[in-house]
This record gives sequence, structure tokens and C-alpha cells, in this order.
Amino acid sequence: MSDRLEPPKRYPKREEQKSSAPSKKENKIVKPDKKAFESSGILTLGGFDIPFFVITMALVIIGLIMLFSASYPSALQKFGDSYHYFSRQLIFSVAGIVIMLAVSKLNYRLLKVAVYPLFAITILLLIIVLFYHTDYKEFKRWIPLFGSITIQPSDIAKFTIVIVLADYISKNYKKMKNLINGIVYPVGILAVFCGLIFLEHHNSGVILVFLIGAVMMFCGGANWKLFALGAGLVAAVAVFVVMNPGVMMDYAGERIVAWLDKDYEPLGARWQTNNSLYAIGSGGFFGAGLGNSKQKFLYVSEPQNDFIFSIVCEELGFVGAAVIILLFALLFVRGLQIAMKTNDRFAALTVIGIVSQVAIQTIFNILVVTDSIPNTGISLPFFSYGGTSILMLLFEMGVVLSISRKANQKKV
Repeated sequence: MSDRLEPPKRYPKREEQKSSAPSKKENKIVKPDKKAFESSGILTLGGFDIPFFVITMALVIIGLIMLFSASYPSALQKFGDSYHYFSRQLIFSVAGIVIMLAVSKLNYRLLKVAVYPLFAITILLLIIVLFYHTDYKEFKRWIPLFGSITIQPSDIAKFTIVIVLADYISKNYKKMKNLINGIVYPVGILAVFCGLIFLEHHNSGVILVFLIGAVMMFCGGANWKLFALGAGLVAAVAVFVVMNPGVMMDYAGERIVAWLDKDYEPLGARWQTNNSLYAIGSGGFFGAGLGNSKQKFLYVSEPQNDFIFSIVCEELGFVGAAVIILLFALLFVRGLQIAMKTNDRFAALTVIGIVSQVAIQTIFNILVVTDSIPNTGISLPFFSYGGTSILMLLFEMGVVLSISRKANQKKV
């Protein structure tokens, strides 16, 4: 027997045996989270914002109805087919709705990858249209594709500037307070777009792109003092142009003169605006009734385009026009709610840029048809005729719906 004492053996308790034994849960093969996989890749899950979708669809449907009502006399006179404008817009609208729903399912982060290719393609199109375009007066706005199908690069540019600035501001947010990063660089980007669009003789496009960019710079954190100084300079230039319309191109200068002088060429430069005012005034409170406009019978020139809102006022009256304005306002407010409830700065700025574009176009179009500002040729979103316009609008609405899936908000 050994004199050396050995420590007693210690046997594990039953609880320790259980804890040390490999569990079935640990041995189980963990399957990848489908939701996490799809939301981080090409597709994204979750329900999109129903109110925003409903408002968008309401504007599309009302816009199509009013387009047909406003355009059939002009379409019959020009093409011998009352449905010419309506049928084409209907096709583009249906295609746009399909695109909207498809884009709403895609992960919006794909736009971050597409920023530079989209920028390059848009600039290329803006250059091509200067040399290869449809023959329409002195304007160089549409690239002919095949048949009577055309594409308007400035409509694409309105979306591209939103994505480019959203990407730039989200990457340089902490530097937006200084002059170089917050003002000079963003204005330089805007100058490239606005300069090319100006060469198309498309002043309304220049105004829209510039204002969209200004809104995004302000919301992106640009120094408000520098921003206010820049806004003051722009306002001073605008006043100078109004007081000296001769510095503008012939057609633009004439429109300013016609706006200032209400008796100027009533059968020429003032013709469209005067008949627009007649249409609005004759609509009264409840309107003449859907389809009962008189001014659309070749009095209001191109009633399917920039001055369609005057026909809306004549047929639906103040009440109908107010409902449509309310729908646009709700679209803008709902878009801002989506933007404020997402924790991604790029996504928030993208939504703000898109809904601001719709709001700015709507406000300017109504100001034009009511003769509150000179005729700028700005179309009314969802209402005015234009294939590229409705496709891009619905594509942009799809982007907002995609972002709404990721926004931390209660789904209705």
C-alpha cells in the first residue's frame, strides 16, 4: 500500500452531464434565413406602403380619364383618330405599372451600384439629343427610336440627378456644412446637367433639375447661410431676366413679355394662356361636367400636354381641381413620411428627391395655366401626355415603394 495520498475522484453531477452532452440543437444544420438573404441581395421582402400605392394609382387612373377627355378633339383633327393620344398613353401607363410593381420588389440598394453607370448613360443621352433629334421648331428634346416612338433624355435626367446627389450627400454628409463640399461640388454636378438641358432649348427642364438639386442640397445639410446666399443670387438673376427678357432665347423672351403684357398678341403668344383662363373661369365651382369642355375644341393649344389642368378645371370645376391637388399633396406628404422613417440616408434623400420632383412640377404647371408665372412648358405629372414621362414617373414610384418596404413604419 502506498503512503502517498491520492485526491478523491470527482464524478460530475447529473446537471453537468446534461450540459456537457452535445445538444440536438447544436448538431442541427442551421438553414440560411431566406428573408435576410433576399433583403440583402436583389430582392426585398415585406409589404410596401399601401397608401402611397393607392394615391399613385388614383392619379394614374384620373390622369388617363382626363387625358382622353381633353385630347380627343385634337387627336381627331390631327390624326383622324380620337383615341390616338389616349391609347398610346394607356399602353405606356400599363407598362409603367408593371415596371413599378417589379421595381418595388427590388432592393433599392442596387441603385447605389448603378449610380455611375446611370450618370454616364444620362450624360451620353443628353449629348446625343443635341445632334440627333426630332425636327420640332428649334427644340432638341426628343431622340427618335423607331416609328413615332421617341425618348426624352431630360425626363431621365430628373431621376438621375436625384440618385447622383443622394449618393454624393450620403457619402459626404459630415462635410456638407463647408463651402466646397456642401455648395461647390453639388452645384458643379447640377451645372453639368442644367448646361446640357439648356442647349436643348428646354428652359423648363433646367428649372426643374436645378430646383430638385437645390431641395436635396438643403435637406442634405448644406450650410443654410451659404444656401440662402445662393438662393438670393438665383432670385436676383430671375428678376433681372424678367425685367430684361431680351437676354433669353427668342421664344423664352417672348413668353416673358406675353406674361407681363396681358394685351400682347392675343392671337399669338397670349392665345394659349388666355384660353386657359377662359376654361378655368367657365368651370365655376362644380364644373361643366366630364367631357363638356368647350375650350378643348382647338382653343387651348395642345390640351393633352402642358395645359391639361385648365380642361380639368373647366370640366370638374373648383371641387374636382381641389381634389386632384389634394391627391398630389397627399403623395408628397406620404413620401416624406416614408423618408423620415427610414434609417438609410441615401434612401431618405432618394424619396425626398422623387416626391419633390412631382411636387415642383405640379406647382409650376398650375402656376403657368393660371398665368401666375410665364409659360415655361412644364407638364403635369400623371396627366400630361408623354410616354417617357409616365414610364419614368411610375419607375420612380416603384423606387419609393421599394424603400417603403424597409422603412420602420406601421403598414396600413
